[in-house]
Amino acid sequence: MATAYDHLPKHHEATQSEKLVITASSLGTVFEWYDFYLYGLLATIISAQFFSGVNEMTGFIFALAAFAAGFAVRPFGALVFGRIGDLVGRKNTFLVTMGLMGLSTFVVGLLPSYATIGVAAPIMLIVMRLVQGLALGGEYGGAATYVAEHAPNNRRGLYTSFIQTTATLGLFAALLVVIGTRTLIGEEAFKDWGWRVPFLVSIVLLAVSMWIRMQLSESPVFQKMKDEGTTSKAPLTEAFGQWKNAKWVLVALLGAVAGQAVVWYTGQFYAMFFLEKMLLVDGATTNILIAIALAIGTPFFIFFGWLSDKIGRKPIILVGCALAVVTYFPAFHALSEAANPALARAEASAPVTVVTNDADCSLQFDPVGKNKFDAKSCDIAKAFLAKNAIGYANVAAPAGSVAVVRIGAESFTAPDPAKVTGDERKAAITAFQGQIKDALTKAGYPAKADPDAINKPMVIAILTYLVLLVTMVYGPIAAMLVELFPSRIRYTSMSLPYHIGNGWFGGFLPTTAFAMVAATGDIYYGLWYPIVIAALTVIVGLLFLPETFRRNIDA
Repeated sequence: MATAYDHLPKHHEATQSEKLVITASSLGTVFEWYDFYLYGLLATIISAQFFSGVNEMTGFIFALAAFAAGFAVRPFGALVFGRIGDLVGRKNTFLVTMGLMGLSTFVVGLLPSYATIGVAAPIMLIVMRLVQGLALGGEYGGAATYVAEHAPNNRRGLYTSFIQTTATLGLFAALLVVIGTRTLIGEEAFKDWGWRVPFLVSIVLLAVSMWIRMQLSESPVFQKMKDEGTTSKAPLTEAFGQWKNAKWVLVALLGAVAGQAVVWYTGQFYAMFFLEKMLLVDGATTNILIAIALAIGTPFFIFFGWLSDKIGRKPIILVGCALAVVTYFPAFHALSEAANPALARAEASAPVTVVTNDADCSLQFDPVGKNKFDAKSCDIAKAFLAKNAIGYANVAAPAGSVAVVRIGAESFTAPDPAKVTGDERKAAITAFQGQIKDALTKAGYPAKADPDAINKPMVIAILTYLVLLVTMVYGPIAAMLVELFPSRIRYTSMSLPYHIGNGWFGGFLPTTAFAMVAATGDIYYGLWYPIVIAALTVIVGLLFLPETFRRNIDA
């Protein structure tokens, strides 16, 4: 049977020009992801530096929200820079995005802390995050389109898969710099001032990456359209104002990118936060374990990109999403048992429950840091458990009941704020918290994960599995998005669904998942978010997503 590939050499080798395109595009994008993910890696420290005026758990969730702010504006960056890329060219557009990303990252390393200038500090931080998000919104579509338009039709998945490695390589590079700085200067100095170093050194990476990218020429597909005068005059209107194109934007978003995004952020970020915040593994150990898993898994981006040239993009992406749906709960339970076996044993032998009426409880989330959670007995109980990362189940009680905390067979009644006030209330809360803490210690709940007790090979194996799911959904996605849309509006059309998916569905995942955990007390409850989104993608993808891997994209 004849195929669209028959006119191509059977053993096409990448030319020097193609290798330069892949290398320059990939290195530049690695740098941008390095910048972007430094913040995620240092969320706990940045929370202390910029949100020290709020309580610990709220500060962490608020810091994650600021992390997500960079993702929130990515679709707007996609619209702005996608339009420019389709109007004036691929190369110059992603030079601009790189400059914006690099300078805003460098500035983060110079920002004064909350202790120095108060609320102006987090405001300036969020402004820099917004600039980063806008820049990244224009970067990915440009790099993926540029590489794809240089690639032969039968190797597009392989060539663009190198772009797909950049997010992981950028995260890996950031991990190495963070680990190296922590090791060199010590944890205390790192928390005090050393966290700035990874941001500041990015100015060197910016200079190198800009120089490399300036060696490139314009994409041949775009140059041909420009020479023939067939470029789009209104790419936004053409891409989203005409249903024949807009429908594929929706299909791409719901049938591929949304699931890819939540699997990506669960495997590479939520797993990291889960280890550190829920399983109480120290930050340095967490970073090292994640780095090892990434090093093992990263080559599989290339493998699945190559495989998608042989069997198609759609089956690989949807199988990855389906595996996430059915395996996330067992995988994260296994991660708990391997990373903090003492905690797992304590939860099994002496589970914690809070007996209360849900209507009497506040949501354990306070973005402005004003709620002390001491006005209701339920809040007093749940706030202390949340602060100490203790998972609990909820048992219904009649309205107006005073909350009771059960730890195994023991029960402890929380203070009733309606009956105690002022110093008496403070003393009662302190005494109650002391009782709970003693009971938790007696039941075997550890204050921190014991480094010597961590089953490191098993943790690495589980984390590697999660990364492999990432490589399945992410390796073929760039080629598929490029192939879905016509050349004249490709940059704009592919950038928007990609950045809505990865900016909103994925970027908000850590904040949303931890808020779900805080609201329920179940440390695994946040997994429902990626599972539901991935399941939606499997259904929509099966029904509506076309296979694209044999398409000619020059049109």
